[in-house]
Amino acid sequence: MRILVSIGHPAHVHLFKNAIRLLEQRGHEVEVMARNKDVTLSLLNNYGLNYKLFPKYRSRLFWKPIDRLMIYVTLFNIINEFKPTILIGCGGNDISFVGKVIRKPSVVFTDTENAKLANKLTFPLATVICTPSCFLKDLGEKQVRYNGYHELAYLHPNYFEPDPSVLDEAGISRRDAFIILRFISWSASHDVGLRGIDKQAELDFIKCLEKYGHVFITSERKLDAKLEKYKITIPPEKVHSLLYYADLYIGEGGTMAAEAAILGTPAIHIESTSKGIATGNFSGNFLELRDKYGLLYFYPDQNQALEKAISILEDKNSKNEWRKKRERLLSDKIDVTAWMVDFIERYPESFYEYKEKI
Repeated sequence: MRILVSIGHPAHVHLFKNAIRLLEQRGHEVEVMARNKDVTLSLLNNYGLNYKLFPKYRSRLFWKPIDRLMIYVTLFNIINEFKPTILIGCGGNDISFVGKVIRKPSVVFTDTENAKLANKLTFPLATVICTPSCFLKDLGEKQVRYNGYHELAYLHPNYFEPDPSVLDEAGISRRDAFIILRFISWSASHDVGLRGIDKQAELDFIKCLEKYGHVFITSERKLDAKLEKYKITIPPEKVHSLLYYADLYIGEGGTMAAEAAILGTPAIHIESTSKGIATGNFSGNFLELRDKYGLLYFYPDQNQALEKAISILEDKNSKNEWRKKRERLLSDKIDVTAWMVDFIERYPESFYEYKEKI
C-alpha cells in the first residue's frame, strides 16, 4: 500500500509518527507532506521522519486563497509522482479536496468540533472521518468512532516513557515543584472570535503561580521581553516528558491541556467565546476528561482558572490523585496507533467492520 500523510501542525506529527513507523515496518510506502508551522519540521527531523514541504502558508488574509491554491498544486504534483493508494490527514481540507478530484479515498482524523470553517470545507469531501467516541457531533455515514483520543496515539504507555533527564536539562530536580504555562498564537481559523489569558495580566498571572513553583512557558507566539526568562529551552520532542513531571499545566493550548491530563498532570484550559463561554463546553474530549475522569478543567477567564490552579497546587496529594485517575483512563481506552494502522491497512473492509461496532 502507498500512503500519503498530510501534516499541517506539530500535533499532527505526534498523532501520526508511530503509525508511520509501523506502516513502514510492515512494508508499506509512506510519503509525508508537511507545513513549516511552529516546530513541525524540527519534530519531523528529530524523529527521523522523511518529508516533503508544502509551500509557505502566510497568515495575512490577502494571501490565504493564493497559498491554498499553491498547496493544492503541490499536492497534485506529489500525488502524480507517488501514486498513493490512500490519503491520510488531520482536519484541514487539502487531502479531502484533492482526494475527491483524483478519486482516491481520503481518511480525515478530527477531534475538534468547534473548527467550524475547516470542518465545513473538509467533511463533505472526505471519504471517511475518524473521531473519538466522545465526539459530540453525528457526522453521518462517513464517521467512524474509536474509543480513545488523538493524544493516546503517542502518549499511550506502549509508545511513551517519560525521560527524567529532561529535569536536568530544565535546571530542576525531582523535588522541585513546577508549572507549565502555554500561550497560543490565535492565528488558526478556529481561533477567530476566541480569547484566552488577558495579555495585560500575563506577568501578574505568572507571579501568582510562582508562589507554588517554577513557571515554564511554552508559546506559539513571540514572547514579550519580560516573559522571555520563563521560556522553555528544552528540545520540543522532550516537552511531553517535562509535562509528565509537572505539578500543573495551565494555559490556552487545548492540545497540551489534553496531553497533560492523559499524562496524569492536573490540567487547566483557559479559552472563551466572544460571549464568555468556556470553549471546553463544546469539546467532547474535554467534557469526558473533566466529567468522567476528573483529569482536566476549563474556564473562560484566567481569574477562575487561577483560583482552581491554587487549590490544586496547595493540595500536596494532587499529583498522586491524578496518577490514579490516569490509570483508570488507560484501562478504559484503546491503543489508538494500533487502531489507526489496522484501519488503514484493511481499508475499506475495516470501515464497515468498525461502523458495525459503534
